[in-house]
Amino acid sequence: MEKKITCVLCGREIGKAVEMHHLIPKSEGGRVTVPLHPICHRKVHALFNEKELAKHYATIEALRSVEEIRRFVAWLRGKPPDFYRKTEPKGGRGRKR
Repeated sequence: MEKKITCVLCGREIGKAVEMHHLIPKSEGGRVTVPLHPICHRKVHALFNEKELAKHYATIEALRSVEEIRRFVAWLRGKPPDFYRKTEPKGGRGRKR
């Protein structure tokens, strides 16, 4: 029987694709990784640069304390394990011309 993997950010089961997130980025000396959905991983990196992650958000609890992450996790609730949508860059979409 295959062991189910859970995303440590949103708490949902991970489907076919899993990405390993360095709590402290490798560029900042980090080694510890945790499993995330690709969409969750993209959201984290869309919001924070590597120095911010290392200095302020090196734990899942710190990431979950951010209001935008909490809203994102609430939005994901109930979505299937392989759900994916392109992550908007920090600040949202650009204006349409």
